[in-house]
Amino acid sequence: DKWRVTNGFSSIHFSLFTVHLKLIAMLQISYIRENKESVINGLKKRNFKELELVEEAIALDEQRRLVQTKLDNALAESNKLSKEIGTLMKEGKKQEAEAAKAQTADLKEQIKQYSASLEETVNSLNDILYRIPNIPNALVPEGKTAEDNLTVFQAGEIPHLFEGALPHWELAKKYNIIDFELGVKLTGAGFPVYKDKGAKLQRALISYFLDKNTEAGYQEYQVPHMVNQDSGYGTGQLPDKEGQMYHVQIDNLYLIPTAEVPVTNIFRDVILAESDLPIRCTAYTPCFRREAGSYGAHVRGLNRLHQFDKVEIVRIEHPDRSYEALDQMVEHVKGILNELKLPYRILRLCGGDLGFTSAITYDFEVYSTAQEKWLEISSVSNFETFQANRLKLRFRNAEGKPQLAHTLNGSSLALPRVLAGILENYQTPEGIVIPEVLRKYTGFDIIN
Repeated sequence: DKWRVTNGFSSIHFSLFTVHLKLIAMLQISYIRENKESVINGLKKRNFKELELVEEAIALDEQRRLVQTKLDNALAESNKLSKEIGTLMKEGKKQEAEAAKAQTADLKEQIKQYSASLEETVNSLNDILYRIPNIPNALVPEGKTAEDNLTVFQAGEIPHLFEGALPHWELAKKYNIIDFELGVKLTGAGFPVYKDKGAKLQRALISYFLDKNTEAGYQEYQVPHMVNQDSGYGTGQLPDKEGQMYHVQIDNLYLIPTAEVPVTNIFRDVILAESDLPIRCTAYTPCFRREAGSYGAHVRGLNRLHQFDKVEIVRIEHPDRSYEALDQMVEHVKGILNELKLPYRILRLCGGDLGFTSAITYDFEVYSTAQEKWLEISSVSNFETFQANRLKLRFRNAEGKPQLAHTLNGSSLALPRVLAGILENYQTPEGIVIPEVLRKYTGFDIIN
């Protein structure tokens, strides 16, 4: 406690910082095999329904190791016989040499069969491992749905709007700054067109978010808006069980659901020096999500889109420091929302609401005054080694041995609901006032 007070950590942050950080190759088969009960308990906390996959993975791993041993023995015996054949021929022992050649031919057939069996077993094992989600951190609360998420922080006053205040989709129409119908004409529902001051406000938010991130030490990237299959598997978007990604089948490319995917994959198959850590990245991209199954009043206006803009932050961290980094990312997003003077809260997601790849996630929600509900605007997550294991993203530790890094990412920020919050919370009878921190970017103080 004395250390915590001296170094300025709140009790919430200290609990994060001191959680045990023993490096585990999260959901590598070796970890599953050696920690079966804790893996099963963690998956139960997620309300994961396919617990039998754990036993199937262990059984396939046993089979893989057995076949690998047979293959190694056959290869060793084949090499041994090959050397003996040369010696026998030199010694004129032709009959014995021919017998050894026959043995070698049999071994080659066995090696071929073992190799095929090994490849099939490894592919089956990988298919199962790709279906098993990350294990929740001990701090993740129990729960099944979003209603069980834990509110850990709330800030900002919810404004009292004047009589006749409108939701953002009505404001967009009134001031002619977002055209949802034109988006339907051009593409379909969920692809709005931003116009005039609406487009300038979008651009202002993107520039502001990027400036805040780069000022905090994040290096800016411009990355492709489509990725290949390896990238999708690397960060956990593939296999896409819920069918949420847009797939360009003729080229087998995927439109990105977030900049996290291409940015984190920059470090796929890379071994870093320990001195390279931490690595901080930020990028602005449009994001594309099919949002299959979404319908109803909650998708009105900017609440849920198929294409939207987002500025992302990504960190590659030493395992001993990743939870300190998570705290820093949470504080960073808090700072942006405080400057925008929007009412917001932070939730620690429960096991049942946790994303597939995440070990722990904090959601930020801004209050929509006109809609009288909270809207998610950011998720900040620590994936521990889950993504790094898929990506083969490692660093050399003090002993020079390759070790899996920890990956983290967060929205900083997603624009649609931030924009909705600004339009609704800043509306006045005279128009929509622009938050002071954005005015140097927009060049105007009010939309009217």
